[in-house]
Amino acid sequence: MTLHCGDSLAYLQSLPDNSVDAVVTDPPYFKVKGEAWDRQWETAAVFLAWLDLYLCEFQRLLRPNGSLYLFASPQMAARVECKIAERFNVLNHIVWLKPRNQGKHMANNKESLRSYFPNTERLIFAEHFGSDNYAKGEAGYLRKCDELRGFLFEPLRAYLDGERARAGFSFEDVRKAVGCAGGSGLPSHWFTASQWALPTQRNYERLRAAFNAKGGEYLRREYEDLRREYEDLRREYEDLRREYEDLRRPFAVTKEVPYTDVWEFATVGYYEGKHPCEKPVDLLQHIISTSTRPGSVVLDPFMGSGSTGLAALALGRDFIGCELDDRYFRMASDRLAHAAQCAGSDVLTTHHRPEPAAPKQHAQTLSLFA
Repeated sequence: MTLHCGDSLAYLQSLPDNSVDAVVTDPPYFKVKGEAWDRQWETAAVFLAWLDLYLCEFQRLLRPNGSLYLFASPQMAARVECKIAERFNVLNHIVWLKPRNQGKHMANNKESLRSYFPNTERLIFAEHFGSDNYAKGEAGYLRKCDELRGFLFEPLRAYLDGERARAGFSFEDVRKAVGCAGGSGLPSHWFTASQWALPTQRNYERLRAAFNAKGGEYLRREYEDLRREYEDLRREYEDLRREYEDLRRPFAVTKEVPYTDVWEFATVGYYEGKHPCEKPVDLLQHIISTSTRPGSVVLDPFMGSGSTGLAALALGRDFIGCELDDRYFRMASDRLAHAAQCAGSDVLTTHHRPEPAAPKQHAQTLSLFA
């Protein structure tokens, strides 16, 4: 893990292109919290311009199959989403619904608000434009799968096509023999490498009857023998195909976990020194387990007290975290070091201080190697 205390934007600009698998972060909301860091912009337009500086870096740092998760307040979520959409393909506007028996709304004077009390937070989920097309095209996912499929099933294809040629049947003859005149049914796929498919038993018997109608011994192998060989090869194909899945953006959910765009997670209860925007670790684990693979790099440039890092550590992901506030940086460092030690890992801590010309008066990077 690498933790940086100081200006996160300047630090992000020092990282190489395409070096991060997921950005999971909770930036300031703009005049929602009573903290100075949330009230440093005079207008929403100035805040959004500042946020776009980070989005520009996220766009550069995220790998082609990376994911972006960015929290936003209900008041600013629509404008934040539109700003993200200028650089990314927005996939979901997720609503985090907080339990009704928790939170300030129980004691809040709702009449004085003159509007409904906000009991949600929003999370914008996005990817690079053309992410899946990149995996299928430029990165070669579909091409590699087609090549693999053609290679593995070549013995079966060659057997069927060889018997067709020996029997003197053209593709049109085959169509007529199996009742697919006019091109319907695409029986040519039984004989060609492109999108090869095993014929059904019924069509195989039709081919056998047609090929042997004028005498001869074509298609002597029994269909059940072909089917067993096909199933063995298909299982091998699926195992090898999975090796190419890392070209695509990870997304793994099941019916056992919250997989709609409305999430229900309990908020973090009060404790001494709690960060005012601390997010529950189980929510962050849901994000990281869904959209990254083990060993992936997760970035949080507004890590606060380190909850995103805890979630990444628990799931075997690498983590890069930045925090401007010294107090919360120390808290995050302590929490992550303790979690690593409890997990039975040895922790090596190193500090790096910038040259005098660095933009901030203080900055340090702390690396935890488990």
